[in-house]
Amino acid sequence: MSDDLLDQIKTAIASHPVVLFTKGTKDMPACGFSARTIAVFKEIGKPFETIDVLPDPRMRHVLSAHSNWPTIPQVFVAGQFIGGCDIVTEMHQKGELEPLVARAFGASPDAFWLYAAAFPLAYLAGYAALFAPGGWGVREGALVM
Repeated sequence: MSDDLLDQIKTAIASHPVVLFTKGTKDMPACGFSARTIAVFKEIGKPFETIDVLPDPRMRHVLSAHSNWPTIPQVFVAGQFIGGCDIVTEMHQKGELEPLVARAFGASPDAFWLYAAAFPLAYLAGYAALFAPGGWGVREGALVM
């Protein structure tokens, strides 16, 4: 892994409440998945940064090794990896994304950290019941177990 490139990625993630690593830019996405993800964040209405992975072919590989996620786009909120296009779109449709983004802009992060770390893993493992009514997750902005 290129240490300089990894440092740039980590700096970008730490420097912005919401950062999307995309193919193309916020104003000119270069693939449908990046365009859909950008549209979700534009709809939320909070500021976000996009970083185009296309100019440097190494960026995708270093980013994927860092996040342990193979596809682009990749979304980070408050320094935590959230997921790609499908996860972000589903979270948005369920009303779960906006509270995470709001917390990244100043609300108490305590419940957010655990939820943000657990959601992609639970989603990928198929443990949707963890976040179902009565299950463990976040309801009404509070962490519940």
